[in-house]
Amino acid sequence: MLPAEVLKKIKRIHIRSRRMADTMMAGHYRSVFKGAGMEFEEVREYSPGDEIRSIDWKVSARMGRPFIKQFREEREMVVMLLIDMSRSGFFGTGESLKVDKAAEVASVLAFNAIKNGDKVGAIFFTDQVEQYIPPKNGSAHIWRVIREIFTFTPTSRGTDIDEAVAFLARVCRKRTVSFVISDFLAEPCTRTLRLVGRKHELISILLSDPGDFLLPGTGLLTARDFETGRDVVLDLSNRRCREKVRQVKLAEKAEIMDEMKRAGVDIIDLSTEASTTDALTRYFTWREGRRR
Repeated sequence: MLPAEVLKKIKRIHIRSRRMADTMMAGHYRSVFKGAGMEFEEVREYSPGDEIRSIDWKVSARMGRPFIKQFREEREMVVMLLIDMSRSGFFGTGESLKVDKAAEVASVLAFNAIKNGDKVGAIFFTDQVEQYIPPKNGSAHIWRVIREIFTFTPTSRGTDIDEAVAFLARVCRKRTVSFVISDFLAEPCTRTLRLVGRKHELISILLSDPGDFLLPGTGLLTARDFETGRDVVLDLSNRRCREKVRQVKLAEKAEIMDEMKRAGVDIIDLSTEASTTDALTRYFTWREGRRR
């Protein structure tokens, strides 16, 4: 039996996420990821107006006239949710912790995938892969993923994006659309992201909280790194100290954004206080524009 408070939180996120998917999100998702998985069907003779880059040069040379490759959209796509369960996710200064926002965005994406006829799987990770949930269909499967986020107890505290993405490549032979949901407080993983991104569509969702950047203005604060356990005493009455912390954290975030760009991975910036729907809609709208 789950504690009443946890069960209430799970139900609230489940209902809210399904409502988001039932309204404005579904059309955007379908449009953005349409044709993400394509498989070869046949070749046919070239007709004026066909894409030149679709020409099958080997067949054309053999037949003495141009032929093009035709592909058909795969009916079923696999969506993987790589969810960071390290200790830094259990931080928040408002109504939601980072792990709560991770659960919400994972649920919205999962509901959209299910409505589109896709399968959804999940990988929970810290500095190791903690749990793998194979891709399946159905809303009951989404309920399981949400429940696991709030009830799963990881064995480690740190974060290793490399290990999680490499595990994805090992267990998913078929191309996936994979969302890496994390605050990315980890060692750089550009090389692994770039390599795995050649086969899988990787999209990072960078979680943050206003408290990551803004500290209160009075008192002494003993700050503990959730993942290393190290303590640092900060004088919050010192404006320079507060500003230095803010600048350091902003620089760290900018470096994460640059790392994703270098790896060729799209990134969605999502605060615990921001609207999940708005952030995903902005991204999907941008993706639609890029496709056109």
